Amino acid sequence: MKLFNKKNKLFPAIEPYDSGFIKKGIHEIYYEQSGNPKGKPAIFLHGGPGGGAGGFSRRFFNPKKYRIVLFDQRGCGKSKPHASLEDNTTWHLVEDIESIREQLDIEKWLVFGGSWGSTLALAYAQSHPQRVSELVLRGIFMLREKELQWFYQYGASEIYPEAWQGFLEEIPQEKRTNLIEAYREIFGGDDEEKKLSAAKAWSKWEASTSFINHNPEAVKESINSQFALAFALIENHYFVNKGFLDHENQLLDNIDKIRHIPAVIVQGRYDVVCPPTTAYELHQRWPESELKIAPFSGHSAFEEEITHLLIEATNKFTNN
Repeated sequence: MKLFNKKNKLFPAIEPYDSGFIKKGIHEIYYEQSGNPKGKPAIFLHGGPGGGAGGFSRRFFNPKKYRIVLFDQRGCGKSKPHASLEDNTTWHLVEDIESIREQLDIEKWLVFGGSWGSTLALAYAQSHPQRVSELVLRGIFMLREKELQWFYQYGASEIYPEAWQGFLEEIPQEKRTNLIEAYREIFGGDDEEKKLSAAKAWSKWEASTSFINHNPEAVKESINSQFALAFALIENHYFVNKGFLDHENQLLDNIDKIRHIPAVIVQGRYDVVCPPTTAYELHQRWPESELKIAPFSGHSAFEEEITHLLIEATNKFTNN
């Protein structure tokens, strides 16, 4: 098994040179630019949905070579209104990405997305293939029923039983046959205290399973009230609605639309949140893509091997 002799590390922290909001109906969508204003354009699509981008996301790109665009998807991060589910679907987000591209006068850009960000990257690329120069994808998630069942009903629960117990405890015994729906009832209710408690449990479950080694700092951040409320409510909204896709294999079935786009898929071997079988299925349907398995890693982009492989990909594409 190949080990990395020299690991790529995150690039040094940088600050944006430009930021602003795009107004769409009730939504004000935050975006920013950092790195080299004359560099290769790249957009980072964060996970969740509802996770927000954050400054660390800038650091997967060489700031001397990339014009780095981040944005907070509807309802999360610095975007407003906070935790709003109104007009918040996959296709609204695809439209937002295009609006940002047009606002910044970018013809084509590299699209980088992990977890839910990989879902959104595929949806965007299949909708606007002429605007995508390359794709860098991680921890593939396609919002199919078997993926949702694995993580939110039975599967991952067998690997992290102690963390799963905290996720279960918010839901009465008689409603545990469909946990996503049971959480939806709480999130759609009027009991704000219960809603926040459930949001923290939902968010903590994912944070507890995202690293191959327990990361107490990530767990602590996940139960911040403001973060957890947006993360849990928006994720649940998308999952109940099956990602607003026409059918569950839509992203696989439309792969011919993006077959020509150079792509690297990075996947942790021990990713419990988005198991490797989904990345493998995508690669099987898209053999022109390059599949890179991180042999001793879980889900997070900040696992050392995964960070190395992601930066290896962005470095490679600077020459395109």
